[in-house]
Amino acid sequence: MEQQFLNWLGLLLLSAFIKLTLCYQDGFLSLTCGGNMNYVDSSNVSWTPDGYYVTKGNMTSVVFPEGTSSTSQSVRFFPDSSGRNCYRLPLQNTSSLVLVRTQFVYKNYDGLAKPPIFSVSLGTAITTTVNLAHTDPWIEEFIWTANKDVLPLCFHSIPNGGFPVISSLELRPLPPGAYSTALGDWSSKLLRKSYRINCGYVDGPLRYPLDPYDRIWDADEDFSPYHVSSGFDIQSNFSLSNIKESPPSAILQTGRVLARWNSLVYRLPLDNLGDYHVVLYFAGILPVSPSFDVLINDEVVYSNYTVARWEASSLFFTVRGIRSLNITLKAIAYYPLVNALEVYEILDVPMESSSTTVSALQVIQQTTGLDLGWQDDPCSPTPWENIGCDGNLVTSLRLSDINLRKISPTFGDLLDLKALDLHNTSLAGEIQNLGGLQHLEKLNLSFNQLTSFGSELEDLINIKVLDLQNNSLQGAVPDGLAELKDLHLLNLENNKLQGPLPQSLNRESLEVRTSGNLCLSFSLTCNENSTNSLLQTPQVTVFTPKKRDSNSHLAVLLGAVGGAVLALFAIAFSALLYIKRKRVESTYLPRYEVDMQSWGSARVFTYKEIKATTSNFKEAIGRGSFGCVYVGKLPGGKLVAVKVRFDKTQLGAESFINEVSLLSQIHHPNLVSLEGFCCESKHQILVYEFLQGGSLADNLYGTKSKKLTLSWVRRLKIAVDAAKGLDYLHNGSDLRIIHRDVKSSNILLDTDMNAKVCDFGLSKQVTQSDASHVTTVVKGTAGYLDPEYYSTQQLTEKSDVYSFGVVLLELICGREPLTHRGTPDSFNLVLWAKPYLQAGAVEIVDESLQGSFDAESMRRASLIACRSVERDALRRPSISEVVAELKEAYNLQLNYLGSCGDAN
Repeated sequence: MEQQFLNWLGLLLLSAFIKLTLCYQDGFLSLTCGGNMNYVDSSNVSWTPDGYYVTKGNMTSVVFPEGTSSTSQSVRFFPDSSGRNCYRLPLQNTSSLVLVRTQFVYKNYDGLAKPPIFSVSLGTAITTTVNLAHTDPWIEEFIWTANKDVLPLCFHSIPNGGFPVISSLELRPLPPGAYSTALGDWSSKLLRKSYRINCGYVDGPLRYPLDPYDRIWDADEDFSPYHVSSGFDIQSNFSLSNIKESPPSAILQTGRVLARWNSLVYRLPLDNLGDYHVVLYFAGILPVSPSFDVLINDEVVYSNYTVARWEASSLFFTVRGIRSLNITLKAIAYYPLVNALEVYEILDVPMESSSTTVSALQVIQQTTGLDLGWQDDPCSPTPWENIGCDGNLVTSLRLSDINLRKISPTFGDLLDLKALDLHNTSLAGEIQNLGGLQHLEKLNLSFNQLTSFGSELEDLINIKVLDLQNNSLQGAVPDGLAELKDLHLLNLENNKLQGPLPQSLNRESLEVRTSGNLCLSFSLTCNENSTNSLLQTPQVTVFTPKKRDSNSHLAVLLGAVGGAVLALFAIAFSALLYIKRKRVESTYLPRYEVDMQSWGSARVFTYKEIKATTSNFKEAIGRGSFGCVYVGKLPGGKLVAVKVRFDKTQLGAESFINEVSLLSQIHHPNLVSLEGFCCESKHQILVYEFLQGGSLADNLYGTKSKKLTLSWVRRLKIAVDAAKGLDYLHNGSDLRIIHRDVKSSNILLDTDMNAKVCDFGLSKQVTQSDASHVTTVVKGTAGYLDPEYYSTQQLTEKSDVYSFGVVLLELICGREPLTHRGTPDSFNLVLWAKPYLQAGAVEIVDESLQGSFDAESMRRASLIACRSVERDALRRPSISEVVAELKEAYNLQLNYLGSCGDAN
């Protein structure tokens, strides 16, 4: 208990320190790496040592040559070349952009004159390779969308590349909505700075406090055309509200202007072949309004662009697959002018692994008693030690020579495993908790003390190699192993098995090794005096398949030819469909006003009406990968929620109209209703009723006073309402709609705490009445995602049931699905809460509910929640069953309150 208290106190102090640090300069975090004291620099930026944010590395300092601005600087270097060497950086606002700036300095601090080379990663993405032999110091800047509360920044050694080293690390919040065109799907992109030039300014870089976001604007050096500067205060004359990137006024006071030539050109070499985002800033600081064409690599990207006097504006472009960049302003009238420019390399961010998989691995790490360095994502940017991955799927796990003792149920959550090696891990008893690993192909449990096969091995339908040598397995080999049709090698050497082997294992494609057992063979009888000698066999066994005959080669050749013909046919057919679809889209829009007459209450809004309704999109209340949601007010005073799609999430015209048609047919008191829509050029907008009670997530995790209003009876009422809404989607009509993103933030409350399910942006309609599932790309929210759907991509109504089961656990426990508080085995709500609730342990129930609920009501709600989050979808109840059980729990709680004289 004392140690737990000390751990809690340490976390509390660290949290307070982080919050205190981030209060300076409106969210700035400035770390002096390897330093040991706080200080304030000449720009009034507060710097702090990095020790709270990193657990590895050695501290030292470097000495700069005479004549430089600094005499010495602290650095942190990482001599441990294995695994990841990471900073874990706290993010204040997990729905905004953040600038990450790192500086790496070598300056021969170790006296070896061998500048290091190493890779740097942010989150799951390798972002750059630092080569301090090329440039020293080396500065990198990235723009990252903060979608989590902690950002891992890691260094990865390169063989013979020396030790990674860093001198400073900075986080800076950026203007909301900036650089959104380049980032697009914000969860899968980040930007790496190539250039940020203060055009026409040659007296060094400008940054904070001139730029309140502390971007470094480099001087415009070594360029031939003239520069100009203003003689007045731009900030008081220019409106920058239309530029989301919010360039500082000081940057717009200077510009580069064409003097004699026909074109103003910036020639900018790039580090890598890739996609780049270009932003150009213009301010009318000349007494004329120049017009010009904008060319990127000699191609016109904007014709006859005019810089209006006394106005500021910007242009942005995404250029794909380039290695160098030429930006040309070709004169039409007067002289072309540009005030600043930015160029960013667009980097892809790999998908994260399943939260269920991550939590399971972290629990396994804890049970080993070892620090395996398993932190953050197991697959990206590089796989954890002892882990193998295919993309973001964990496909192999290698643990050996440790004291594991048993295979815990947590192993069963590693649903994508194809290879599992647990040899020499002190396993004893029967083989268990592996039956759910349907993709497993290789299983090595050799050199343990296992005594029984158990009953789950026969469920491993894809197993090819099963190595059980050097255990203490007793009795006969079970007949069920014969059902493993893909099994190529079964190694049973050096056990205590006896009796005849099942004849069904005696097949040409299967190699069975039996030496070193008491009496084990395919013969019906066995000589009691015969004993196979104990053989010391290799720990790793390999099965070599037989060579194919000539007929198989002919079959492959014919198959390849046939496949090529089919591929050509498919391409031609797809092209015809594409052309047809484009024709349909071009003629479809004029028809929607006629079609919508049969859609019930859905109203067609013009974009002008939408702008008036939202006061020009004044108040945003939500943001997702689809776009933003704004509060609006209709002419009669009714409040609405206006969902505006991003350009990159817009559907084809026909698809959007089909979606509106579908939503217009959904009418249920527990589903948020569609008020109308707007479908004009580049504008796809849905208008929903507005619920003033906020979301269930807001009420559960908002202020303490909000949470106290959510008594157990109210939580059950909310659960019943939401389940009834889902029941209507699944069973209420012929549509059979699967929501696909059920979560507490998609359950909204009115002022009377009645619940309605919202956001059908990811919903999927099952068009065939007899279809058991829909195969589709996995979408949803981490922590709520059905692991079976994630693994198979086969979507069913039971996927919604799993997500709703997570919501029920939230209502019961009062905590979010994923957290990094406490021990690793409590990170994932499902893995943590399910065993407790199944055992009837009510101590994990939300503390604000303690002493106020009927025990049987809680028991019934807990059991239906646990059944809903079963890993096997077949074992989950239907949503109709969930509704019935929750109603029973609700009535029990009402009766309990009635007997206590309290109906709240």
